[in-house]
Amino acid sequence: MRIKITSVFVEDQEKALKFYTEVLGFEKKMDIPAGDFKWLTVVSPEDPDGVELLLEPNDNPAAKTFQKAIYDEGIPATSFVVDNIQEEYEHLKNLGVEFTAAPTEMSPVTFAIFDDTCGNLIQISQAK
Repeated sequence: MRIKITSVFVEDQEKALKFYTEVLGFEKKMDIPAGDFKWLTVVSPEDPDGVELLLEPNDNPAAKTFQKAIYDEGIPATSFVVDNIQEEYEHLKNLGVEFTAAPTEMSPVTFAIFDDTCGNLIQISQAK
């Protein structure tokens, strides 16, 4: 058993696609019409056949409630690994990304948290 697709709820799929590709540097993998929405996934250019991130519409009231509740509590919706967190933090800040937590060392990782502009907090981390 292995993970192939994981998801984050987003308020607007097109806005999310733009942020996740143009700002974070992911690549669009799948873009398939699905009723009023799309089956829309992105992948890391470093692993194009790896785990896909589904940009899932939060059209369901339960999804909206969940997304808002974890955001309001400061809980990241997901986490991405980076090789150099300080460098990535500075790069994303220069692109206008708003961080709610600057790089913080917590044995055995350093992490930072930013707002994805689509209703989520996202964590980036670097292992020691």
